[in-house]
Amino acid sequence: MASTEGLMPITRAFLASYYDKYPFSPLSDDVSRLSSDIASLIQLLTVQSPPSQGETSLIDEANCQPPHKIDENMWKNREQMEEILFLLSPSRWPVQLREPSTSEDAEFASILRTLKDNFDNAFTAMISFQTMNSERIFSTVMTYMPQDFRGTLIRQQKERSERNKQAEVDALVSSGGSIRDTYALLWKQQMERRRQLAQLGSATGVYKTLVKYLVGVPQVLLDFIRQINDDDGPMEEQRERYGPPLYSLTKMVMAIRVFLTLLWERYDTFKLSKDQMNLLSEAAIVYTSEFERFVTFISDVFANSPFFISADTAGILGSRDNEEYKEIIVQAGRTYEISLMVESENSYIAWDFSLMQGKISMDIGFSVEYISASGEKTLILPYRRYEADQGNFSTLMAGNYKLVWDNSYSTFFKKVGRYLHFGADGVNQYPFLSPFFHCFH
Repeated sequence: MASTEGLMPITRAFLASYYDKYPFSPLSDDVSRLSSDIASLIQLLTVQSPPSQGETSLIDEANCQPPHKIDENMWKNREQMEEILFLLSPSRWPVQLREPSTSEDAEFASILRTLKDNFDNAFTAMISFQTMNSERIFSTVMTYMPQDFRGTLIRQQKERSERNKQAEVDALVSSGGSIRDTYALLWKQQMERRRQLAQLGSATGVYKTLVKYLVGVPQVLLDFIRQINDDDGPMEEQRERYGPPLYSLTKMVMAIRVFLTLLWERYDTFKLSKDQMNLLSEAAIVYTSEFERFVTFISDVFANSPFFISADTAGILGSRDNEEYKEIIVQAGRTYEISLMVESENSYIAWDFSLMQGKISMDIGFSVEYISASGEKTLILPYRRYEADQGNFSTLMAGNYKLVWDNSYSTFFKKVGRYLHFGADGVNQYPFLSPFFHCFH
């Protein structure tokens, strides 16, 4: 691994100069105008019929200032779009719209179908943005990681962590959790990733050892992730540049959701005029088109954003650090063993080795076994002959594990190899990988 001496974390000033190249064209003036008009319609509905306690809470939330964080606003827009799509499902319409008896109701039902298509498209764009952003960040981080068994461990931890989080969401939905409950959990998971990200950047003690030897993250990157979300850190520049238009869109989608919620409860007594129908239609069309424009823009900004210094620039993709690997000589007719004591279940044991080859191709036997406190042996990895191998597993029991290189079958040839092994107790206690995957949503 090449030296990173002389590099420093990306600063807010650095990002400011980058963002200068990506000015966002202002939102249409229609956003402000239509948001105000929808607010007036909400007022009309509440004057005619006082809001319930739940409706009052929803109105109060819509009247609050949007969240400061870009990613929290993204989640808030996604949540409100899903709430609107729920309301726009024909099964949720007032009976007069499901079974229209007047031309006005039939026309409004047709408008609602079109609006549902618009929100479906915007919702899909939102999910695509979040997914692609997550995958891009993970791919970028992986360029900094040692290209050996540790990369495999990172991918395995990512998959396991996200499976667990998705299972938590699925369980909530299955138990009858609302859309609001679901997004509260999703945001809680996001904040936990952020907390873990800061913990990773500030790693000390055993945790720092895991970061250094298991993950192999260079210090310059650890410094960056520690400060990325500081109040006056690099992300604050992003919020100042691109937050205001997103905040306006958040307010607008909240207003549309509140209006539909109130209208459905009062539809039998509050008949929309044609102008009011057209106003709702225009507001939904302007919101979805402007939101998709913003997501397309911010996706392009993020795709080229220097949140992480490239691997070529940092010199990370050089050859492996030879000092991490140990050289061994296994004489003909002999074996070589390494014992690893693990004190808890769900610990990681991993290895990476290769033989130095000459004119004659060489191999060596390799196996992994578990030895109980009573001395009973259990084969974990069956014996097989290799020129090189790398692998890992999560332990089911605490105790003594042995890595065994076997050259007993050879009469004349000693084997010279290089190996790296790793054993860590309770690595699953340290979900230090998952914060990378969504930290910039």
